[in-house]
Amino acid sequence: MAAMVIIGAVYSKKNSSVGDFYLGGRRLGPIVSAMSAEASDMSSYLLMGLPGLAYLSGCAEVGWTAIGLAIGTYLNWLIVAKRLRVYSQRCGNAITIPDFFSNRYRDNRHVLMGIAALVILVFFVPYTASGFSACGKLFNQLFGWDYHMAMIISAVIIIAYTCLGGFLAASFTDLIQSIVMTSALVVLVIYGVYTAGGLENVMENARSIENYLSFTSTRTADGELVSFGGLSIVSTLAWGLGYFGMPHILLRFMAIDDKNKIKISRRIASTWVVIAMGVAVFIGIIGNALTANGTIEELATSSRSETIVLEMATVLSKHSVGAALIAGLIFAGILACTMSTSDSQLLAASSSVSENLMKGVFHVKLSEKQSMMVARAVLLVIAVLGIILAWDSNSSVFRVVSFAWAGFGATFGPVVLTALFWKRSNKYGALAGMLTGGIMVFVWKFAVSKLGGVFAIYELLPAFVCALIAIVVVSLLTKAPEQEIVDEFEAVSAEMKQK
Repeated sequence: MAAMVIIGAVYSKKNSSVGDFYLGGRRLGPIVSAMSAEASDMSSYLLMGLPGLAYLSGCAEVGWTAIGLAIGTYLNWLIVAKRLRVYSQRCGNAITIPDFFSNRYRDNRHVLMGIAALVILVFFVPYTASGFSACGKLFNQLFGWDYHMAMIISAVIIIAYTCLGGFLAASFTDLIQSIVMTSALVVLVIYGVYTAGGLENVMENARSIENYLSFTSTRTADGELVSFGGLSIVSTLAWGLGYFGMPHILLRFMAIDDKNKIKISRRIASTWVVIAMGVAVFIGIIGNALTANGTIEELATSSRSETIVLEMATVLSKHSVGAALIAGLIFAGILACTMSTSDSQLLAASSSVSENLMKGVFHVKLSEKQSMMVARAVLLVIAVLGIILAWDSNSSVFRVVSFAWAGFGATFGPVVLTALFWKRSNKYGALAGMLTGGIMVFVWKFAVSKLGGVFAIYELLPAFVCALIAIVVVSLLTKAPEQEIVDEFEAVSAEMKQK
């Protein structure tokens, strides 16, 4: 944590403008861009949410979720990254996603910008809160600290280096955190398999639990075995659609220094994500074997199951000084997961207020120095809101992340794809899609899904489809884009073909 703050202080000297603070002057190299994108993506659900879900419910839901995320990661790098990098610079040198929407469609009234900024606030504050909550659980488990005190201390550290160093500090710390996360995953598997009596014992235990390894049935929170059929599989795979609308990931694409190096980034990012998620799910399976042999007590609720990695590390730490140091690496890995996402979310939420709402929508005149002060002040306010929302220690990291992921995926994803690839789309269609996607996420989650049956699917899928339909229908029913917009689209297409 101290090292992260030092990095923030070092990079604070490189922020000469708000553009540097929020997008790093578009000078990320391929390795940093790849790993910072994936580290900021793989939040606390990598070492808490995914292992916890695998431990409690079996392989079906978590397995299809991981497959969907792996596919989404690859496709996002393959079709969105390069084009967004080119397009965002060409249309007004946009430094935020709301900026890009507004510039792309020549929305001079900044309606798109304002709504997009509000969406970022609505979904990123609880997302950030889930990260703070994970930190609180970590230090409560490790040192027996009060959950609330631990959460606040962790939040202060994250705020400190993010406020100091901005986007470049967040990206470079993400790279370091991804290395720590990877090390923690490797250590957990080796230790867990050894303690469980070998790989054969782990798998034998998994096979002894009814349908635990099945990809077509799962267990509910109360232990009931239910079918996980075609519709459930499709809706779970829909997690991958969320990538097209994640502001903190899309910003990494916009910040890459050379569009022609994106292929390198794609290979690094895709490989790391597949391995990391596969190992995280396997850790949940190992955890069940450790419960069966009495090493770890049973973790019977979703909130408790998310502490499986903490429980494994705690047991490890009691063996010897050397083992305790290794356990410390595991705890640091969980902390790295959380910090790597929280810093990026804070920056995106801060930029939506200071750059998009204050300067873009309300036309507040600020000097460069004032803009930097406002950016940091807004970041602090958003962090405080996150702390308030994370006050309940029993909240589920996986469920909070799931809803926020759906919100961004449905609200921004269809707009990003049509803005990049359909020149007939216009600002009215983009506005309709954004509103439809955001509203449908809430309607489906809190109303339609309660009907059960075929309606009990992940809200991202129906909301995404409805938003896409709204964009197409409204764009075709309203005036075609101005020639200037079409010419810019064609220019981007031409640049994409250049090496």
